[in-house]
Parts: sequence; structure tokens; C-alpha cells
Amino acid sequence: MTWRSTCEDVASAGQKVLASLIIRMALAETFSNNCGVMALDEPTTNLDRENIASLCESLRRIVTERENGNFLLVIITHDEDFVTKLEKFDTYYRVSRDHDGKSIIKEEQL
Repeated sequence: MTWRSTCEDVASAGQKVLASLIIRMALAETFSNNCGVMALDEPTTNLDRENIASLCESLRRIVTERENGNFLLVIITHDEDFVTKLEKFDTYYRVSRDHDGKSIIKEEQL
């Protein structure tokens, strides 16, 4: 039995997502000396409230540690509650479409 089959049998979808995020963040820290960009696409998918809170805390810590350097955190999400729980930002950018289907980028205040 491999680790993968064991993980698939006992891990929930949220646990798999969280494990994937942890591994990706660890790889970025290990192999990217002073990595200037971190991009997360829908990071809260299948996470429960407790794991979302843990992810917020980890991201706040990473941003705090890097705020004096060149660092950009890009989060693509539909979860506005997650964005407000990050508590580290005053503004964010909302991307939507106008009636012609063209993208609109608007700065929003938290």
C-alpha cells in the first residue's frame, strides 16, 4: 500500500487541499530564495472553518515576515469571508465583467 492510496482512503477533500497547500508553501520556501510572489487559486475549496482560520494565520505570518521586502501575495477566490479574515490588508481588487463581457478591475476597501 502506498502513501497515496492510504491518503485517498482516509483523507477528506479538505485535508487533501490543506496538505497540498502545505507542501507547495514548503517547496516555495525551500527552493525559492526570497521568493517575491505567492499565488493561490481558490485556497479555501473544501476546507472547514478551522482549517481556513489556520490558513489565514499562516498567510498573515508569511506576509508579516516579508513586508519589508519585495513580496506580492495573489489570491484568487470567491470566498469574500476568507479575504476579510486575513485581517492584514486594507484593500483588495475585485475582478468582474461589464454588460459587454469585458473585465473590470475595481479596488475595494475592507
